[in-house]
Amino acid sequence: MSKLRIPENYQSDKNLYKTQLLIKEIKDFFQINLSNNLNLKRVSAPLFVENSTGLNDNLSGVEVPVSFTLPEADNKSCEIVHSLAKWKRYALKEYNFAMYEGLYTDMNAIRRCEIPDNTHSFYVDQWDWEKIIKEEDRNIEYLKATVLTIFNTLRALDEYLCKLIPKRLKLLPNDIKFITSQELLDEFPDAKDSMEREKLACEKYKAIFLMQIGKELSNNKIHDMRAPDYDDWELNGDIIVYNPVLDEQLELSSMGIRVNKETLKKQLKISNCEDRMKLDYHKMLAEGKLPQTIGGGIGQSRLCMFFLQKAHIGEVQVSYWPKEMLDELRKNSITLL
Repeated sequence: MSKLRIPENYQSDKNLYKTQLLIKEIKDFFQINLSNNLNLKRVSAPLFVENSTGLNDNLSGVEVPVSFTLPEADNKSCEIVHSLAKWKRYALKEYNFAMYEGLYTDMNAIRRCEIPDNTHSFYVDQWDWEKIIKEEDRNIEYLKATVLTIFNTLRALDEYLCKLIPKRLKLLPNDIKFITSQELLDEFPDAKDSMEREKLACEKYKAIFLMQIGKELSNNKIHDMRAPDYDDWELNGDIIVYNPVLDEQLELSSMGIRVNKETLKKQLKISNCEDRMKLDYHKMLAEGKLPQTIGGGIGQSRLCMFFLQKAHIGEVQVSYWPKEMLDELRKNSITLL
């Protein structure tokens, strides 16, 4: 069984419908305010895409998507999306969005290679968002300004829930700490690995935006794998917060300014993935047919888990869990949806 953490003296709220009502409050409040603050319009999105388009998110490059063929469509081979990182950029072009306009959508997916634990599930739900920007906006300052907009939206949700839930205390600090993966390594050189560095930083700052993920560090390693064909590794990052109920870090969002054609070719070469240039999406990008964008994903269940201080992500989403995990959770009075 994958690692499962049971917080001391923790018990689930037995009123499951109350939890469902609070989940709706969180999702409604956050998506309405995020769309207003970032100038985003809601759209519908695909559950699966055709393999040959190159539109699926390859994540770290080792995860195998759920795939199937369609007998009534010439046996076309399709994949359940991992995320909509590439599809969104294509959609902005197709919908003729204007400069500084963007879209957001509910992304639902199955990640069959995921290892389920307190914060990971085979089922993934997130708000995927993407916004058109100018080429000259491809800089750290623009990235940070966008992160602050998202973080302030999270803080507004935190304060809203304090009014909604009696005796609830705020979880987020007033400010978010911006730190690169190299600076994180420099500040915590004795940590055993990158995940421990994240935890130490979150314990210290409570909320961080960890930047430049995917590039090689001074220890000849990378902080974490990132696909080479959507985020620019110099202009990306994760919003990570300290989660007191589990005493660990919790990633809420991964985002970044997207690659242009020069960065795409550079990162594909570093990753030995130059064969992807044969795919439709990559050809369009190399030919300058797609807009320059910034975008990311914000975990819906992760957000609900954090703000409702649940010990297991299954308390805020319905998914499949290994029997031994379910048995252990029931034994410790943790009830899943």
